[in-house]
Amino acid sequence: MVQIPKQPAPPPPAPRPAPTSADVARLAGVSRATVSYVLNNTGAVRISEPTRRRVHEAAEELGYVPHAAARTLRSGHSRMVLMPAPPMQVGPLYSRFLTELHGALGSLDYTVVQYGGAGLHGDEAARAWAELRPVAVLVPGSGLGRQGVDILKRSGARAVVTLGPQRVDGAHALIMDHARVGHSAGAHLVARGRRRIGVVMPEEPGLEVFSRPRLDGVRAAVSGADRPEGGAGGPAAAAVELPLAYEEEAAARLARRWRSLGLDAVFAYNDEYAMLLTRALKDEGIGIPDETAVVGADDLMLGRLLRPRLSTVHIELPSGRDLAELVDRAVRDPGGPPEEHDVLDARVVHRESS
Repeated sequence: MVQIPKQPAPPPPAPRPAPTSADVARLAGVSRATVSYVLNNTGAVRISEPTRRRVHEAAEELGYVPHAAARTLRSGHSRMVLMPAPPMQVGPLYSRFLTELHGALGSLDYTVVQYGGAGLHGDEAARAWAELRPVAVLVPGSGLGRQGVDILKRSGARAVVTLGPQRVDGAHALIMDHARVGHSAGAHLVARGRRRIGVVMPEEPGLEVFSRPRLDGVRAAVSGADRPEGGAGGPAAAAVELPLAYEEEAAARLARRWRSLGLDAVFAYNDEYAMLLTRALKDEGIGIPDETAVVGADDLMLGRLLRPRLSTVHIELPSGRDLAELVDRAVRDPGGPPEEHDVLDARVVHRESS
């Protein structure tokens, strides 16, 4: 049998060289400096709109994008805004806020990068963020201290902004006082004659940064409440902690012992927990709001579709545009004093469940 020798496989084609700004300049018929001015959105040099269009079209045709590291070397800082992932699962309200913020920063020519380093906290987290050399860092929740702020600033971050219940020395602070959410719900229930108010405390890790202040707010609202009419024999006003996992069976277990708790109302942390618990209470034959008034938070559309319609605390967060402009001011003037803004507002939307 005659063996036919195998032909060697042809060598793979050589990779095409990456396009450069010089290639863009030749195709667009402009200088490399003009390409740099246009693609880096340099406002100090006036470039006509037709020229800008030719440069963008040439860059798109060649598949050219500016080199972020090179731009950082030229300008002394990046245009990257780093946002560490929240240490907990966030709800629809906060997700909408983040989406709006990303868009607003993008319109100001910043690139938002979400950092998902699980298990990093405090100074260790700040060192990991600093390795990426962001121009600004937006830190949700708590856990960053003064030393962490210093680490970030020494690495070149021009702005460190915290979004949480308290300010951090050296950082711009957006104060989100969640005690207002609980106080609004508690005051609403007290005003409607409720005195024994359960407060759902989610068992999911990370949520205590929100749930604990909300509980404190409810307690503050009921602390001055009088006993019911008729007297001294009535139960004292109180806010009772109700640990609850976000699971149907956990809600069912709580509902089965509900009457033994002697509660006439519940602030269920947010609308999602409120809907979970409402379903379980109704399955046990507990009337809402006759036996138990229910209030959630976040004012989700699903709560309006529930029957009875869910009373809720409507929460106002800062606009993404306002926060983006704060970041931009801080980047442009890194030596300015840290700003502090109280940004969370809360009001009850009264519906049928209370």
